[in-house]
Amino acid sequence: MTATEPKAIHNTFVIERNFPWRLARVFSAFSQPALKRRWYAEGDHEIQEFHMDFRLGGSETFRYRFKDGHPIAGSQIANESIFQDIDGENRIVMTGRMLLNGKPILVAVTTFEFVAAEEETNLVLTHQGTYIDWPDGVKMIEMGWNALVDRLAKDLAQ
Repeated sequence: MTATEPKAIHNTFVIERNFPWRLARVFSAFSQPALKRRWYAEGDHEIQEFHMDFRLGGSETFRYRFKDGHPIAGSQIANESIFQDIDGENRIVMTGRMLLNGKPILVAVTTFEFVAAEEETNLVLTHQGTYIDWPDGVKMIEMGWNALVDRLAKDLAQ
């Protein structure tokens, strides 16, 4: 292995967003399975499984298959996470891994911090990942989280 061909890439990124809704409303989009499924799981893929047990030590499992027309159509993504810390409506810390067709491609710690600001909520999402044999993973996951936070804002606006 050379310095230009790493087997594992380590990366951290932070996404900060302000939502014009009270903390309880924003937090519920992360803590209530039906609400989280809408903005997080639904999309241009076939959902095979979405299960969420929101409690300390609880798990979240999300499996989907890409539809025809996608560059990796037919491939399956599986996200398997554990809720490691839940601090009221202030913080959620999850550890998880992502698999592509059964092969691990990402192991991550994702922290969501919620800060009330009068009638608004500030979200700070910190993602710390180890990307396994996936050089484009850093860019793709950060783009994915930005798109998901945009979807969250649209969902909350309805």
